Amino acid sequence: MGKRENILVGLDIGTTKTCAVVAEVTDTGLDIIGMGSYPSEGLRKGVVVNIDNTVNAIKKAVEEAEHMSGCEIRSVYVGIAGSHIKGQNSLGIVGVKGREVDEDDVRRAIEAAKAIAIPKDREILHTIPQNFVVDDQDGVRDPVGMAGVRLEAKVHIVTGLVTSIQNIVKSVNRVGLDVNDIVLEQLASSKAVLSHDERDLGVVLIDIGGGTTDIAVFSEGSIKHTAVLPVGGNFITSDIATGLRTPLTEAEKTKIKYGCAFASMIPKDEVIEVPGVGGREPREVSRQILARIIEARTEEILGMAYKEVVRSGYEDHIAAGVVLTGGTSIMEGIGELTEQIFNMPVRKAWPKTGIGGLTDIVKSPIYSTAVGLVIYGNKNTSKDSFIRRVEGRLMGRDFIQKIKKWILEFF
Repeated sequence: MGKRENILVGLDIGTTKTCAVVAEVTDTGLDIIGMGSYPSEGLRKGVVVNIDNTVNAIKKAVEEAEHMSGCEIRSVYVGIAGSHIKGQNSLGIVGVKGREVDEDDVRRAIEAAKAIAIPKDREILHTIPQNFVVDDQDGVRDPVGMAGVRLEAKVHIVTGLVTSIQNIVKSVNRVGLDVNDIVLEQLASSKAVLSHDERDLGVVLIDIGGGTTDIAVFSEGSIKHTAVLPVGGNFITSDIATGLRTPLTEAEKTKIKYGCAFASMIPKDEVIEVPGVGGREPREVSRQILARIIEARTEEILGMAYKEVVRSGYEDHIAAGVVLTGGTSIMEGIGELTEQIFNMPVRKAWPKTGIGGLTDIVKSPIYSTAVGLVIYGNKNTSKDSFIRRVEGRLMGRDFIQKIKKWILEFF
């Protein structure tokens, strides 16, 4: 029998790919020990539209992650996105019982903030404390131990459609996995790519995936605004296919190989070869034409993101600028276009905060959400959230379940 170790798994079920990242909890943080990825065909704009295809993608990604890490995966932290996700700020007020704020007062204040009218078809995913007010003292991050008679909790509440959440959980369960938690994707990504300084100074995180663009605004160390736009890199691919009259698969390859979101960066005389449709001969087109197609759609996506930042009311509190991540952020010229639209400093980001081990296999903006999920899980894990790691071969699932049950009974 191998040595028991704490293992966490993040599962990013995206519109274009499903990715599973396996991390081992160590004394110094997290070590990445495995990763698996498989193309997604069962989602549209971040929402499950085909259970069977989604289940197949999860199964393939998990099997690859198991093979690389030498672990049998039993449970996962799952990311969620889609235009059905909504975020709003709320305020809860309670009286302090003993003239000194304790943890129970904080809990009651947060519960009071959650007492908002939510439609029956929606469910609360996250209640994220922003800061507290003790009597007239604003901006308190940890009020426990402070003297006062009145405590206010400012929180950010994230909700999603019950049916969309259930379809995600159902897809994961059909692979034989338990869901530890459902996590908002931009919240997860922020754990992997943002620094404490950026959160304190104020920053906009824009995670541009295949089907959605996830936005989170941070200020004074906490999340102030979230939004999910139902547009992403797949829309750019579709525009290329239509504009250059080439199949979608070839349009995606062309975007990855030659794409640029800032047309002025491309020399006018540079040409590329584009495959034809239905067996037609490939033809040469100007790369600048490709860039103009990409720039038009990318400018629209980033313009929508900018409007969300303005709507949040924190446009003037973002000293650290914009952080771009997600697969589409890899594209050449997107940083320059973002700077032009937001008039702020911009950087592209990939997972590098709080992780060790096989960091080279996740050194890409594509894996920001999956890595962020294991970081989130590490901060929210319980003692029964572990997976048996073995030497030589994987142990049977039934045996693992018996061991877990035994531990729970005695500890």
